[in-house]
Amino acid sequence: MTAIHSSIRMPQSWKHTFLTTMASLHGRPLLRFFVSRLPDAAEAPDMVQEVYLRLLRLNRPDLIQSPEAYLYTIAANIAREQRLKLVTRPANIALDDAPAEALPADTDPFAAATPESAALNADRLERLQTVLMQLSPKARACLVWHRRDGLTYKEIGARLGISTNMVKKYLSQAMAHCHQRLGAEQGGPERVA
Repeated sequence: MTAIHSSIRMPQSWKHTFLTTMASLHGRPLLRFFVSRLPDAAEAPDMVQEVYLRLLRLNRPDLIQSPEAYLYTIAANIAREQRLKLVTRPANIALDDAPAEALPADTDPFAAATPESAALNADRLERLQTVLMQLSPKARACLVWHRRDGLTYKEIGARLGISTNMVKKYLSQAMAHCHQRLGAEQGGPERVA
């Protein structure tokens, strides 16, 4: 056995040998590849690690005819996914940097929450949690990961092992259920998430 870390041991296997070889031959070039293609060079080491993770998931790397071409195909796909995330996710704007017309008129972002508003928010959260628990586990996961965490359909599909069309179907069902349940309680639709 080869020691990787003092508390973690990994058996010497073909995966370990394959990954070690790829990392030693292509580690720095991959880093430069990502630095040249990403707007934030600080993300490059994380993207290189993602390449290695995807290589670890391979069952039969011996079937790859051109390992270097395969490696850079993975890297190009990761860079593309990262750029898409940046384009599809809204920019984070601090409240004090947001233009006044972008904020609701009746909201003072720096005002302390009143006990009444805190109670209303706690009640809303409790109702939303109840409605979410009525969903199937996959529909609930799709909704939470998409609306709260900002994951794409493709990312959710990969996590759940389903197609993007199924992700869309689960999201549609989850949203309809939430609107129906929350809207019925208040006499109209309520924004979810």
